[in-house]
Amino acid sequence: QVQLVESGGGLVQAGGSLRLSCTTSGSSFSMNITGWYRQAPGKQREWVATITGGGVMRYADAAKGRFTISRDNAKSTVYLQMNSLKPEDTAVYYCRAGRFGFDYWGQGTQVTVSS
Repeated sequence: QVQLVESGGGLVQAGGSLRLSCTTSGSSFSMNITGWYRQAPGKQREWVATITGGGVMRYADAAKGRFTISRDNAKSTVYLQMNSLKPEDTAVYYCRAGRFGFDYWGQGTQVTVSS
């Protein structure tokens, strides 16, 4: 009954920006959207950014200085603002949520950065 949905991906030129959104629907009681991950073809899914319940933001080295994670509590949405995009950022981006120790993943949104 829980649905986790990512949106905002697309095709962008190197140096451009995108803002990804992640929101929950359905039974979202005690559901916490905790961060963003990405997976490029042939590679493992990797952590990109995390936002804690207290609003502390942490980033993978590849994202530092370029990406910003934020939360809109009123909309129950977590965002990932991605600036200065590079071709190596090309991947499917997934948001992660947790409830009672169980992880939830959306279907992902494709980000493609052209050089």
